[in-house]
Amino acid sequence: MDIQLLTYLFVGGSFVLYIAIAIASRVGSTKEFYVAGGGVSPIANGAATAADWMSAASFISMAGIIAYSGYDASVYLMGWTGGYVLLAMLLAPYLRKFGKFTVPDFIGDRYYSNVARTVAVICVIFVSFTYVAGQMRGTGIVFARFLEVDVDIGVAIGMVIVFFYAVLGGMKGITYTQVAQYCVLIFAFTVPAIFLSIMMTGHILPQTGFGATLLDAAGNDTGVYLLTRLDQLVTELGFSAYTSGTKSTIDVFFITAALMCGTAGLPHVIVRFFTVPRVRDARVSAGWALFFIAILYTSAPAVGAFARVNLIETVDNTAYESLPQWFHNWENSGLIAWTDKNADGEVQMSAGDPFQGAPVYTGERGSHGERLLSNAPTDNPGEVYIDRDIIVLANPEIGNLPAWVVALVAAGGVAAALSTAAGLLLVISSAISHDLLKKQLKPDISEKGELLAARLAAAVAIVIAGYFGINPPGFVAQVVAFAFGLAASSFFPVILMGIFYKRMNKEGAIAGMLVGLIFTFSYIVYFKFVAPEMNTPEHWWFGVSPEGIGTLGMIFNFVVSLVVCRFTAPPPAEIQQIVEEIRVPRGAGTAVDH
Repeated sequence: MDIQLLTYLFVGGSFVLYIAIAIASRVGSTKEFYVAGGGVSPIANGAATAADWMSAASFISMAGIIAYSGYDASVYLMGWTGGYVLLAMLLAPYLRKFGKFTVPDFIGDRYYSNVARTVAVICVIFVSFTYVAGQMRGTGIVFARFLEVDVDIGVAIGMVIVFFYAVLGGMKGITYTQVAQYCVLIFAFTVPAIFLSIMMTGHILPQTGFGATLLDAAGNDTGVYLLTRLDQLVTELGFSAYTSGTKSTIDVFFITAALMCGTAGLPHVIVRFFTVPRVRDARVSAGWALFFIAILYTSAPAVGAFARVNLIETVDNTAYESLPQWFHNWENSGLIAWTDKNADGEVQMSAGDPFQGAPVYTGERGSHGERLLSNAPTDNPGEVYIDRDIIVLANPEIGNLPAWVVALVAAGGVAAALSTAAGLLLVISSAISHDLLKKQLKPDISEKGELLAARLAAAVAIVIAGYFGINPPGFVAQVVAFAFGLAASSFFPVILMGIFYKRMNKEGAIAGMLVGLIFTFSYIVYFKFVAPEMNTPEHWWFGVSPEGIGTLGMIFNFVVSLVVCRFTAPPPAEIQQIVEEIRVPRGAGTAVDH
């Protein structure tokens, strides 16, 4: 059976499963729509949380960034896993004990202010739409290659699928769909990693294969370590050594901190801890989620390294007509491009861009059968453009793995993108229907009316998310990193101080959120869209890149919040008492002096 038919079967079968779960889980109340009725088991919630959090950025793009950036990409591994520990230990159990459906609901009640609630809703929308753009883009990339459609059409297909199970099933449908999606995506990520590890190093576990020596074609140990070989290959092409970093220490610190605190402040992850029955279950499910996440995250460095070695050895200095079929398939999808600068018919790889901008095709074919470009070539000797978001998806084909593994990866990529997209869209929906409409604009709305509003808000959000997926502001993982920066600079300080600092009042929280969000958003927009030519270390504030600026925005948020709260009235006594209560575990007594 060929790859195309297997892909249709695997991806189509997964769609049927997701939609069937959504129909079976169709909700009839707002509690089921927002938090799945609060009756999800810790293990199921852990798997659903892992799927919700391990988005297209984790599945599709992270290993691609590791493949190209090497040591520098460790910030993603440290930030995203460390952030989950921070969330599990510092925030999740206390938020669950507070008992509100959404982050804006917590902020509105803790800071006794509808203005604070509205600012939180605005922050939710900013963060979630930034994040969801990466997910829809990831969906489009998967469909572009494996269903042989345009990326834009792929995004539209993803919109339709998400509409079914997010709008019909709400959080209840999304939760059980995400459990299935986790199973799909983790098999899709680890199976090819194990295959490649055995083929290239003789190690079953990719985690140990990453530090092992390579085998030759006959299966004999060459004595050359994988990373040594990779350093040799990339430096010959003009890149910096794979195992050495180019980022400054301060930028590494700021990006890692932004990703950590952003993880702990992400609304679609936090809401997961309201779906379990008890406070203790929130902490247990966080532990399960961290375990499920670690399986993929400890495999990702090996996947990136295997892919980069195979890619260079397969493509560099190879005649275009002799390239394997996978290269031409991805070229047809618009995610690989080649321009024959020296007219020798061979593909030369090199550091730097082969031409200006993203590929723009003329619709014609060259003398070797390649898709011709209208882009102006650069002085760089490199001739090939490879979208780094395809690395994981193309990895099984590059490694010449069986067709069913290729199809499995396609299904996994779709599962990763759709699982997080659904969670984000539900957060946007609940922010509008529950926190804006029910809590402020129309408090007397019926439950049926609120449920209808939630579904309509989700439908509109899907359309807007689709637009951002078609017109993304960067690579999937980059876009997601911006979302984490926005979450770190807006939500993390007010949630943390809302739990642990009872003197924090509404004025401080509102001022801090606004300063953090506006500063971080403005910095990112300026360097990424207004003046991209200025996006270099010498122009950054303190040498901090847009991916890491959320940490500085978070510091501004903390400082402004603390200063403003000291010059304004303290919170009411009942609010301070609530803060005391949510910090004390059930049944704990006062300390006794012996």
